[in-house]
Amino acid sequence: MKKNKIILLIFLICGALFLTSNFIVETDYLWHIKAGEYMFKHGPLTHDVFSWFTAGKYWMSHEWLFEVFLYIMKLLFGKYHTLIYCFLCVSALFGIMYIPNRESFSKNIFFSLVFMVFTICMMIGFIQARPHMIGFVFLAITIYFLYDLYKNEKSKKIYFLPLVTILWSNMHGGSSNLSYLMCLMFLGCGLFKFKLGKIEADRFSKKQLLTYLIVSVLCMISVCINIHGFKMFIYPYENMADTTMLKNILEWQPTSFSSLNHYAYYLYLLLMLIPLIFSKKKIKLLDLLLLGFATFLGLKSIRFWVYSPVIMSFVIFGYVNEAKTSSFVLSVLIGLIIGLIVISVIKFANMNIKYEISLNKKIVNTIKKENPKRLYNMYNYGGELIYNDIKVFVDGRADLYSKHNLKDYLNLTNWPTDNEELIEKYNFDYMLVDKEYQIYTYIKDNDNYEVIYENKELVLYKKIVN
Repeated sequence: MKKNKIILLIFLICGALFLTSNFIVETDYLWHIKAGEYMFKHGPLTHDVFSWFTAGKYWMSHEWLFEVFLYIMKLLFGKYHTLIYCFLCVSALFGIMYIPNRESFSKNIFFSLVFMVFTICMMIGFIQARPHMIGFVFLAITIYFLYDLYKNEKSKKIYFLPLVTILWSNMHGGSSNLSYLMCLMFLGCGLFKFKLGKIEADRFSKKQLLTYLIVSVLCMISVCINIHGFKMFIYPYENMADTTMLKNILEWQPTSFSSLNHYAYYLYLLLMLIPLIFSKKKIKLLDLLLLGFATFLGLKSIRFWVYSPVIMSFVIFGYVNEAKTSSFVLSVLIGLIIGLIVISVIKFANMNIKYEISLNKKIVNTIKKENPKRLYNMYNYGGELIYNDIKVFVDGRADLYSKHNLKDYLNLTNWPTDNEELIEKYNFDYMLVDKEYQIYTYIKDNDNYEVIYENKELVLYKKIVN
């Protein structure tokens, strides 16, 4: 058993290295780091300073402390700060998932291996220097504290949860409500005692129920301890009700059978159901509710996929039968460890971290030279423009723009011939457009604009002033 634990730990470390080697620099990182630099020098932001259109308008900077933290890491570690951040987050996440549950993990190496392989597969696309990474860690800590009290009514770890929530609220406030929601879930399940077929509920002790109640209230208060106060408490619910943003931002898209790469999540769900269905043990109401909650979030949006294995690492192994580790399974595990190491070394050796994604230095310098006052830009260029100190029309802060100009931007981008009045409304002096969008077809035939710069992907137009 001890050998199994050591090998699994080595596998998880190698998995963290492999995931880090798949690090992606994307445009949202660029505005995050610029915001961190600004706030490090000038203090926390609650109003926008990066867009010419929304300048001075209220901005729910719910990730402000993460942005300052990321900028400090950049000062300390240079261009490698993004890799270090991602490795630390993944390592911490895997550690919190595995170490408290190492006895359960090691009793069935085959299932543990399959579980973690699926977890790694679902995480690959989310390895970015963004606050959701540390949000995964906070969620894992929350589940660990809650389950520790569930298993031992004398546990005191849960009283650290309000402190964790304060950090969470300031580093990734949009998901920090999960701390008290999870608390309330445990509290609610602990009120019942019944048996219904294979499902059973056990009433918690009065001491456990009181502790969950007290911590739930403290976590609700803790969510509000940030630069935005009570607004942070209601922000996630307002965000989830914003249909414009949910329908048009890729990472908010629901899990779909029509997308082949989404099948990893469906297969993972099947992996969770098999032990529950075939186990001779009764299914605890709490475990079933946690599975249902995690699945609901995972199906609602691909950005919530990782929540499922984080939560289920504390649940599913209680229903997995103990199995002797065969030499074949052990060989596969060792082979995977070697493979992960080799792939990681190759990828790191060939890695060239660049913060130029869509815009090269020539186009950036051209825009700076022209010095636009009312630049139209594509959404996915926004972060890069902010990174280069250029004021934008929109960028990755969809929650800010959805209250002001996001709908207009979407209409302009996709159906410009029906929205000529919008171009007049905003009176753009320059337009930076992607050739793949309809707005390019409209602008290139418009006599009011001349080409300043063009390459295979984009064009910078200047309005002709008569």
